[in-house]
Amino acid sequence: QVQLVESGGGLVQAGGSLRLACSASRNIFSINEMGWYRQAPGKQRELVATSTMGDNTGVRVKYADSVKGRFIISKDNAKNMIYLQMNSLKPEDTAVYYCYGWLGDNYWGQGTQVTVSS
Repeated sequence: QVQLVESGGGLVQAGGSLRLACSASRNIFSINEMGWYRQAPGKQRELVATSTMGDNTGVRVKYADSVKGRFIISKDNAKNMIYLQMNSLKPEDTAVYYCYGWLGDNYWGQGTQVTVSS
């Protein structure tokens, strides 16, 4: 099992940046995949970015088309943290962002609100 805790959400103007952080309760090297999903009001939860864990060689990263070139997922194995750097934010990026981990089952954080004003 793993507990995930997000931080870093908030209110930002369009064109601005935010960095989300997710702290894991265990060594992320042991987690198969981690990443970020989001859910806007009235919409289904959708993938934002995911990354396989392990060392930097052979890491596979996936981004939603809507965030490619603007968002960057990264990790810090020593701190058991993953991050989502969000640049050039748009109002349509407004959502609750959830940290996700797969370790034989899906694990979710409690979510952090990101609001982008126009």
